[in-house]
Amino acid sequence: MERKRERTIIQKVQGKKTTDGAGVHLTRVLSKDTTQAFDPFLMLDSFDSRNPADYIAGFPTHPHRGIETITYLIEGRIDHQDSLGNAGVILSGQSQWMTAGSGILHQEMPQPSERMLGTQLWLNLPAKDKMTAPHYFDITQDMIGLASEAGATIRVIAGEYKGVKGVTPPYIQAAYYDVELAEGASIRLDTKKEETVFIFLIEGAGLIGEELIPEKTAVLFGEGDYLNVAAAQDQKLRFLFHSAKPLGESISWGGPIVMNTREELQQAFADLEAGTFLARK
Repeated sequence: MERKRERTIIQKVQGKKTTDGAGVHLTRVLSKDTTQAFDPFLMLDSFDSRNPADYIAGFPTHPHRGIETITYLIEGRIDHQDSLGNAGVILSGQSQWMTAGSGILHQEMPQPSERMLGTQLWLNLPAKDKMTAPHYFDITQDMIGLASEAGATIRVIAGEYKGVKGVTPPYIQAAYYDVELAEGASIRLDTKKEETVFIFLIEGAGLIGEELIPEKTAVLFGEGDYLNVAAAQDQKLRFLFHSAKPLGESISWGGPIVMNTREELQQAFADLEAGTFLARK
């Protein structure tokens, strides 16, 4: 019988404070510099504020092509609408999984809340699906699987954890969990060998092996069958778990558009200029 191997840390990315949209204060974690190591995960932004002035300017209408955006709110409210005629609200404990595909225009406007806490993750689309029809679905609390263990609560947004299921992603079959650990508690998460696996510590510091990892850090793991994460003895820990099979494809990234080649990227911006961005298939 093959012995199971624990995944160990191969890279840590500490989030950096920045602004985006119309002046939203956020922490950028993953970006262009991390695309190869974190493939197929492109960008990760974290927002955590108790001051509405940090975020109410929002993200006015902007385009996307070639990616999926996954917004997950632990606390807060974001109103959104798009060029497909959809409009809705993301509330605390909810997510929105948007497939930009061939092109979509949308806006995301955070609303004043006691606390705005969550992330937006960009997931690359395979070359064969870059120009698929745009689509999104709202993931409400009843669609998120819930598992409990000693000192741990696991919310399964996508994928499956020990038989507890979340949603099934439309393209890349990513697993996405929200894990809460009580003080001193630990958890072992089994992983698929061929997948890229990372966690993001959104609240509190965490122990991986003997190393204490600070809050707002993404931790990329090497190859293996499982990983272990623990909370420190004096504080709770909340982290997001992400896993997906890498694409291994070329990336040409310009602002909110991610394609495979420079020519495809240039075409996308030419379509925007010509007013044919939404019609092109």
